[in-house]
Amino acid sequence: MEFKDLEIFQMVAEKGTISAAARELSYVQSNVTARIQKLEVELNTPLFNRHNRGMTLTPEGKKLLVYSEKILSLTNEMKKVIQSREEPAGKLEIGTVETVIQLPHILSAYNKKYQDVDLSLFSGVTEKLQEDVLNHKLDGAFVTETELHPDLVAHDVFKEELVLISDTKETSLDELKNEPFLCFSEGCGYRARLERWYKDQNFKPQKVMEFGTLETILSSVTVGLGVTFVPKSAVTHLEEKRLIQCHTLPKKYSEINTIFIRRSNAYLTSTIEKFIETIEGFNGEAI
Repeated sequence: MEFKDLEIFQMVAEKGTISAAARELSYVQSNVTARIQKLEVELNTPLFNRHNRGMTLTPEGKKLLVYSEKILSLTNEMKKVIQSREEPAGKLEIGTVETVIQLPHILSAYNKKYQDVDLSLFSGVTEKLQEDVLNHKLDGAFVTETELHPDLVAHDVFKEELVLISDTKETSLDELKNEPFLCFSEGCGYRARLERWYKDQNFKPQKVMEFGTLETILSSVTVGLGVTFVPKSAVTHLEEKRLIQCHTLPKKYSEINTIFIRRSNAYLTSTIEKFIETIEGFNGEAI
């Protein structure tokens, strides 16, 4: 069994089809098919159910996926340890929630200083980013502070004030409760805060509308589609242009920390160590 076979197996499991996995890996389909068949013969069991819509894992395939993720993660960590040097270099994959206002400054400072690092950025909601860090899919992530898994360690980035925003028509806070709630998917820390406020008010929003990007949410608020709950730093420019109104909620809902998380048991390479140092250089600064 080769590591490459496991990489191909994982990609087929993720994409659900041979063709999609082949495109992602820049392989020909016949090569991917042959490697999967070779793995099944070697393990003497079918790993996928084949059907018209693609491929899904068999129970044995699901077991192999757990072990292959661990094996490849340890292999990647081994390479980092062996190849580690004082000057940061190689790949660094970071996740982030969409509203980290300081992020461009942090990335710019790091990228200018350590130009041999291939830095990639992935966005998502807090819950999913935590999961990806735990599963070794990301080296670390910027998330909103929440109860952390014991295998994660957090580094403070800065504190934020969340505000409820609406369009510019005169509306009281009680009236805003009846407006559609525009938000990211489940697992978003800001969404969880406002949902707690709704619950403490013994109120349930009549309509919750999920969006994929912050830009779409903010644009929808400005045209009166509904309300949302976001860091004030992310909407100051809209408030100054009088495109929105900001409404303050009590501190237990509105005060929130942004943190950077990483696996506590992962080898701390110079690449990630210097990234943490860069974050700490901006810690608490208002930009």
